[in-house]
Parts: sequence; structure tokens; C-alpha cells
Amino acid sequence: MASAAPTPIKCDLAIVGGGLAGGLIALAVARQRPELKIVLIEQEQHFGGNHIWSFFASDIAPEHRWLTAPLVTYGWSGYDVHFPEHSRSIDNIYYTIESERLDWLLRHNLPASSLITGRSVKAVSPRLVVLDGAQRINAGGVIDTRGVSDYHHLDCGWQKFTGQLLQLREPHDLKRPIVMDATVEQYDGYRFIYVLPFGMDKIFVEDTYYSDTPDLDRRIMAQRIAGYADGKGWQVERVLREETGVLPVVMDGDLENYWASGSGRTAKAGARGAFFHPVTSYSLPDAVRNAIFISEQLDFDGDRLNLLMRQRAQEHWNGGNFYRILNRMLFRAAEPAERYKVLERFYRLKPGLIERFYAGQSTAGDKARILSGKPPVPVGKALKAITARKKKK
Repeated sequence: MASAAPTPIKCDLAIVGGGLAGGLIALAVARQRPELKIVLIEQEQHFGGNHIWSFFASDIAPEHRWLTAPLVTYGWSGYDVHFPEHSRSIDNIYYTIESERLDWLLRHNLPASSLITGRSVKAVSPRLVVLDGAQRINAGGVIDTRGVSDYHHLDCGWQKFTGQLLQLREPHDLKRPIVMDATVEQYDGYRFIYVLPFGMDKIFVEDTYYSDTPDLDRRIMAQRIAGYADGKGWQVERVLREETGVLPVVMDGDLENYWASGSGRTAKAGARGAFFHPVTSYSLPDAVRNAIFISEQLDFDGDRLNLLMRQRAQEHWNGGNFYRILNRMLFRAAEPAERYKVLERFYRLKPGLIERFYAGQSTAGDKARILSGKPPVPVGKALKAITARKKKK
């Protein structure tokens, strides 16, 4: 005899995917619209995965900082960059969020009935989510934040990395983050080391590449992290955590088909909806903006949410045209071993311009300044890269 189907769950808003984008939406809506029933669904047992997210204070509008402030676990008054012919300290406050903190805040701010973990999603539509075991969630609206859709619709280079949190035998003397240390030997495109000092005797070291391929060899990258730490005189007692990632650096593409490839007409946020910085691949600033925007809506109808988020995705895509041109110059005009020169030149510009660039809010004057002067790549190749477009599939 067949067992009865589970009783459907009813809610006002179902958020599919409990990573950064989905978690921020849940926290924002729970605060702004406490009368609504939210359901947040994550296939793993914990929200947020295994991640460390960092951002500049200038990435977040002052009126939105109430959302990020409770998540911050570390902060510094500035950061450093190092290149073969240029080093610099920049006084822009820098923050870090750990995924464990996101998980804790979600469990602390939302009722247990709103949090579903360890369940796989079988289907989504604007008002319905079907889980394993035929569990149905009937919602006023659904937002899909499960990460990437089909990258075949995008023309990408890749930012790939392995990061390790190292427990040291003795305290280090690093006072502020090193956002880019490109004095290291260049392999596989533009390579740099990213360093965050966590306490007196813990340090997070990430080996990062802007590469033509998404292939990642964790073992080799871990060896290079160990070599970097040894070169700094840091005696590593053990590795406390490790994360790896491969992120798109988008040069061109077909947003319409990318959007459709990730659950069709259902509203999307995060990487699922192409909400990330074209150059840095960072998604936190856009995740905050979208979470606030969604929490301010009065109507959570699924079709309406899809239209709103699709429009925002198009506006975000259009706003990224300049950054995608820069990506084509970086990947197609610069020789892989010479790519660091593009960033070395960039970090000679004014701090305000750099801040706006990371926030994805470069002004017309910023764009003109970035492109002015002698380019750090061959002019002919630069012009060819700027005008080159990949044919849409």
C-alpha cells in the first residue's frame, strides 16, 4: 500500500538555497516583514557552506549596514597590496564574514519551522518547490539562489583559489590584510596571494589565479600556500579549515539564456541570477542590495518577483559592460605572465576610484581615468580585445 503524500507546507516566501544570497534575503525579510512566513531550504546540514566572505565598508550603503553588521567576525582599518614594482597601503575599512556566523544568525533569528536543511530540491516554479520525498512547499513566491546556472551561456575567464586558515606556533606580526601580493612567481595567468590576519596566531592564506581554464589542483595550491608561509617565517602548526572555489570572470554572454537555464521563470538572486561583480566575481555587495530590495516589497507574488528580479539582472548586466571590456583586455590582450601589470597600474589610481570600482559603481570619470594613459598591454591587442565579442549560442 502506497504511503500518503506529506502534508504540503504553506508560506509567503520560499527561498531555495541557504548560501550567502539566500541567507541575507531570509534575514532581511525576517526583520522587515516579521508577519510573513518564510521557508529557507538548504541541501546541506548547515547554512552558508564553508566560506569566508570579505568586503570593503564602501561596498555597502550606510543605510544597508544593519544587515551586514551582525555578520562581521573580523575587521581592519585598511589593507595592503604588493606588486613587483609597487606597494601601497589603502585606508578603506575591510571586513570578513565566516559562514558559521551566517548559520548561527539564521538559526537565532528565524523559527525552526522556517529552516529546512539536508533536503534536495527536485523542482521549482514561481509558487511551488518540490523536495525529495514528494514534499511540496506552496508559496506566494519563490526565489532561487542555488548558485550558478549554465555557464555555457557566458564567455568567461576564471578566478580560482584555495584558501587555508593556518594555526601558527607563534604570533605573526601582520596588522592588516594583504588583498593582493603579486610579488609571488606567476603561474597559470595572474597569480596573487591573499592574506587575512585572524587573531595573533591564526592567519588565512589564499592562493588565487585569474586563469584561462577552470581546472584547479588543490594539492599544488596547498603546497604553494605552505611555501608562502615558510617564506614569511610563519611556522604552521596545523590547517584549521580549507576552502576552494572557481568563479566566473565574465567577458561577454547571453543573459537571457543564462537566466532561463536556472529554473526558468522563477525569480533568482545571487550567482543564479548573474548578480556578481564581473571583474572580482564577488557577490556580497549585490546580495545585500537584493536582500534589502526584496525585503521592501509589499507583494511577494512569484510572477511579480520574477519580473522584478529579471529587470534588476538586466540593469546589473548593462551596468557591467565596462567591466567586461576590462576583462577582455586582461584575458585577451595581456600575456598570462604579464597580467599582473594591469592590476599594478590600477593600484596606482586614487583610493576613491578603487573603492567605487570594487563596489561596481564606477563613475564616467573613473572609467575614463582607468582607460587613459599608456596601457599596460599592447595597444593593438587591447583594441582587438575591446571590440571582440563571442557569438551567442
